[in-house]
This record gives sequence, structure tokens and C-alpha cells, in this order.
Amino acid sequence: MDDNGIYALTYDTRSFNRKDSRHVRSVAAIIGPILGGVLINFSWRAIFYINIPIGLFGTIWAAVSLVELHKSEGNEKFDFKGTFSFTFGMLALLVALTIGGFGQWLSKPVIILFTIAAILIGLFTYIENHTKFPMLDMTLLKTRLLSFAYISTLLNGIARGAVTFLLIFYFEGDRGIDPITAGMLLCPFAVAMMAVSPISGILCDKYGARALSSIGLLISAAGLLGFMRINTTSSTAYLVVCMVFTGIGSGMFFSPNTSSIMANVPEGNRGIAAGVRTMFMNAGMVLSIAISMAIISSSISLSAMQALFVHSHVSTRGMASAQFIRGLRTAFTISFVFSLIAAFMSYLRGPAPKWEKQAEG
Repeated sequence: MDDNGIYALTYDTRSFNRKDSRHVRSVAAIIGPILGGVLINFSWRAIFYINIPIGLFGTIWAAVSLVELHKSEGNEKFDFKGTFSFTFGMLALLVALTIGGFGQWLSKPVIILFTIAAILIGLFTYIENHTKFPMLDMTLLKTRLLSFAYISTLLNGIARGAVTFLLIFYFEGDRGIDPITAGMLLCPFAVAMMAVSPISGILCDKYGARALSSIGLLISAAGLLGFMRINTTSSTAYLVVCMVFTGIGSGMFFSPNTSSIMANVPEGNRGIAAGVRTMFMNAGMVLSIAISMAIISSSISLSAMQALFVHSHVSTRGMASAQFIRGLRTAFTISFVFSLIAAFMSYLRGPAPKWEKQAEG
């Protein structure tokens, strides 16, 4: 441990380092949409089938290559109660958002699902505070640095999670672009993130994560601000600039924020700290898609949406397109607001926790 009481990250030479993993994630983000566009020409089911061999390969590779740097207690038990309450609480919340998005916010099923979600998520919080081996170690959220780092991760997920999803709908539905080309048009976002991530990692080591992460979120907000002006005639160059800004901001946020989290937890808690970060990021992205789809589906009827995507009737398509663009702008506006809040929360993170001294006290 260094003079500031911060646990330094250690890396095994047989595993990827941080810079390697950032490149792998960014390359995957570039390949994913293009591969999806190719597979959709065969069958939409192929997009899901392709995950089976990839998942098997990843599992085998991880079992062979990854090395444990810290041995955990042998009597640890899986948190079934916490996992159950969190999984079904989130499921109820997402189903409620999905049904409500089709104009049924005050319907009985939606109200019941929201109630179940609130009860289960509340129960999850209680369980995690009273179990010996929790799925979510609440002590990580009791330190200012980590709690605000996690909150900004969640808010950034909500702000950015649906961006590529909405753009695919825009390119294929409103602009009538084929899936492969639409996937290629999303590359500027991933390329910008790939280019900036290693640079932000170097700058983080020199200047710290607080300012860098916050500035990254503000740059992402600038890109989302540009998307708020999207319309059917928006030029490709304009959209590329917005994607580049959003990608640069994401690259500036992710690397320093992750490094800040991993460098400020005890060695034995790094696994759960990384898992919690991923949980908050994925939860934010799933909520982002659910919220965005609720907005889009509330602004346009199912028949109009179908007419927009299959271009079955010119006049119907024109009306549907206008409704779709209004919903799209609303979704990007909400993303912009969440990105600003995330930047503020990121900047509020406090000093590094001194776990060793707390343990001694």
C-alpha cells in the first residue's frame, strides 16, 4: 500500500492488463454492430445463436488463462436470497416500463409490477445489509469515493445505454438504411472510444480520476445535446460528429472511473468491486433501453411503427416519421440530463478511503 493508503492494482503477466482489455472491449464494440447487420440477413435468431460459441469459448479461455491473485475464504456461500430479490425486482421493473410504454401506465398490471419491484429491491437492500457474504457488499457504498463512482456509473449507463439502440432504429426505420450499413455507421462511436481510452488511462495515472471522469461525462453530454436536434434530414457528417463526441466522452469516463474503483478497495474485495461496477453499468444500460422504448412506443402507435419500418405507405410513413423523431428527441433529451447529473455526481467523489486504518480502529 502506498503513502496515501490506496491499494495499488496488481496484474499477473499471464493475464491482460488494463490497456489490453480496453482495446478488446472497443474492438468488440466495432465488430458487434457490423456482425449483427450481417447475421440479420440470414435470420434475426442468428444474432442470439452466435452468442453460444462465443460464450463457450470465453468460458474455456477464462478457466485456462485467468489466475487468482487473492485466495478468498473457503467457507463463502452464494447469496441466493440477494440474487433472487435483485433479479426479480429488476425484472418486474423492466416489464412494468415495457408495458407502460405502450400507453398503459395506470393499468393494474403496471401498478402491481412497480409495487413488486419496489418491495423486492427494498428487500434486496435489507438482505445485503444482514448477510455475511452479500452479492453487493454495502460497505463499498459507505465510502464517498466509491459510492459516487458507482452512482455516476449507473447514471452514465442510463444516459448512454440506449444511444446505439436508438440510432439503429433511426438508421433502419426512419432513413431506410440496410442493417450492415447501419452497423458500419455506428463505428465512429466505438473508434473514438477506442482511441481515447488508453490516453485517458495514462492521464488518470498522472492527474487522477475525479476531474477526468467528470469532463468525459460533460463531453458525452455535448454529443447527446447534438442528438437532441436529430431529424430525418440530418447529415451523416453531423451524426458522426455527435457519435465521436459521445465516444470520446465515454472513453474519458470509463477508464479513469474503473481505475479509481479498483485502486481504492482492499485486495480481497476487488472481485466484488468489479462485479458491482458491472452490475451498475448493466442495470443503467438496461433501464436506458427500457425508458427509451417506453418513450418511443408512447409517441407512436404500433401500426404507425410498422408502417415506418416496412415503408408500406408513403403518407402513413411521413406521419409516423414525425412522431418517431419527436420521441427520439425526447429520449436523447433525457439521456443528456442524466449525463449532466452523472458528471456532477462524479465530481463529488471524495478522498481515497483508508481501509487499513479503519480496520485497525
